[in-house]
Amino acid sequence: MKDSFGREINYLRVSLTDRCNLRCEYCMPGKGVDKLEHGDIMTLEDTYEVIKVFVDLGIDKIRFTGGEPLVRLGIVDLISKVSKLEGVREIAMTTNGILLEKYAKSLKEAGLTRVNISLDTLNKERYRDITRGGDLDKVLNGIKAAKEVGLTPLKINTVLIGGFNDDEIPSLIDLTRDDIDVRFIELMPIGEAAGFAKEKFIPSSRILEAVKDLIPVVAEDKFSPALYYKLPGAKGKVGIINPISCKFCKSCNRVRLTSTGLLKLCLHSNREIDLKKAFENKEDIKKIISDAILTKEEEHHLEDKEYISRNMNQIGG
Repeated sequence: MKDSFGREINYLRVSLTDRCNLRCEYCMPGKGVDKLEHGDIMTLEDTYEVIKVFVDLGIDKIRFTGGEPLVRLGIVDLISKVSKLEGVREIAMTTNGILLEKYAKSLKEAGLTRVNISLDTLNKERYRDITRGGDLDKVLNGIKAAKEVGLTPLKINTVLIGGFNDDEIPSLIDLTRDDIDVRFIELMPIGEAAGFAKEKFIPSSRILEAVKDLIPVVAEDKFSPALYYKLPGAKGKVGIINPISCKFCKSCNRVRLTSTGLLKLCLHSNREIDLKKAFENKEDIKKIISDAILTKEEEHHLEDKEYISRNMNQIGG
């Protein structure tokens, strides 16, 4: 499935809920989110049917996100069903890791391939502060459980926040000496984070300044938005994702489905297509998706301060 710019679209990110068991400062308001009504969220049964259509059109990689996907009841059964679809090559998940120790084994058995864990600090007090109450030990236990059951390669996603975790860059990179990839992501001005990002933004180039013995390596996934490096002798890699200072739109191969059934062709665009309504009205979902892919934006314009209005938890991480 190609868009009008010749990019092969094979990657679907599916948000299962806007809810989360953390309240990270750059993701949502401190008071939490205005919870959606039950009828506004796609059922997991309908989500599965829409995923089937995407797979028929050529999607072979699916990532489940939230909010926090593990707070959505029935996620293990959904993954089990999706894993049996012909053509699906990889099923991944992005999670904050709080519930991963509990679910790691059943997720692996259901067909989950690997996990990305959002973790911005290795300091317990800082973690509690940035997440507004989170317990770092639960995340570390989740990482251990994921490794034990084989949800690998395991990746840690770290958002760079000036004055908060930029002094931890060497410590986080040390995690790659084990079989863990650590990816640093520039703080993006999205929804609630727009003002926060302006104040706390630091470029990803700070990583190479902090750890000078990193060696460039070629990414295994040619569509990966990250530039990869390694410490000499390390098992894992260091990824640098810089959507602000260096765009990677030319190789974008992904689209997103929100928990309310909205198709987002570009993370940084407010344009959305209501697949939930179309599905409920028994419209031709396959044609709607195929036509929509041909209108996928060529690139975002964050450099021109064109920011979207919705929070990341409402879109899907």
